[in-house]
Amino acid sequence: MEGLLDFVLRDVLTRVGGVDRCVSEFIRVTGSLLPERVFHRFLPELRNGGRTLAGVPVRAQLLGSDPVSMAENAARLAELGPEGIDLNFGCPARTVNRHGGGAALLREPERIARVVAAVRRAVPRHLPVSAKMRLGYDDASLARECAQAMESGGACELVVHARTKADGYRPPAHWDRIPLIRDAVGIPVVANGEIWTVQDALRCRELSGCDALMLGRGMVADPGLALAIRAHDRGQGGAAALAWAELLPQLERFWEMVCEDLDPPQRAGRLKQWLNLLRRRYPEAQRAFDEVRTLTDQQAIGAWLCALLLRAGGPVPAARAA
Repeated sequence: MEGLLDFVLRDVLTRVGGVDRCVSEFIRVTGSLLPERVFHRFLPELRNGGRTLAGVPVRAQLLGSDPVSMAENAARLAELGPEGIDLNFGCPARTVNRHGGGAALLREPERIARVVAAVRRAVPRHLPVSAKMRLGYDDASLARECAQAMESGGACELVVHARTKADGYRPPAHWDRIPLIRDAVGIPVVANGEIWTVQDALRCRELSGCDALMLGRGMVADPGLALAIRAHDRGQGGAAALAWAELLPQLERFWEMVCEDLDPPQRAGRLKQWLNLLRRRYPEAQRAFDEVRTLTDQQAIGAWLCALLLRAGGPVPAARAA
């Protein structure tokens, strides 16, 4: 999820808990061999054994359409120690598709097979190579063939976003079409798309037949969603998700990391972006968003965050209170 689920949010969300594995933002591969610094920029977790600071493994995602270039970059990336490599055949962005990447490849199953096979041959056997796809480009007519191409190329796992490229991110996600793909392959299939609540997760499992789920924007909007799903699986249905007061220390950590790692013009926007999504789950986030939406100065936002923590009755770090 380019521009949203970066390493900062991965750190914060995995601290909350409930997540087995993360996938990085896609790293675009064109025709050149990327320097190591590019992989480290997208995946700072490579310096921590391929895991977030909370210990959750992170799989690096590559996006591209040329088998040779993808293989060369995958080989270099493999030397840096990711948990695995994931291949993006689902991005619907116009600029990506115009250059033959992402979901555009869902019109060419044979080419998908060549890309996956080239990457699989280029990296050590112990390193997982997985893939993510949508149901198709304009329609789902080639869904089975695309999934089989990924499996034949050597993918060990397949995530299916249950919409076509033409659907974009418009609801609904067609979870009921995933069984067609599951029946066509012998590798694990993970369901993805439009999972915002525990009820969505249960319905997705029922219709898709998939036990494993990938959470995207739903996890960003409700950082306690994975924990709530796990609580339901343990027979603790109705267990409270993460309360707003419990989330605030993570919001503060997020802001600290944003200020440490992003350029000044990007900082306020990243905080507002997350608060905007949090409004779906937390009424308190609406007030917070309204208060901070006109702020751009880092010190002003820091003072606002101190006041927010004080209102919630939480501890305010000395550096913030000074």
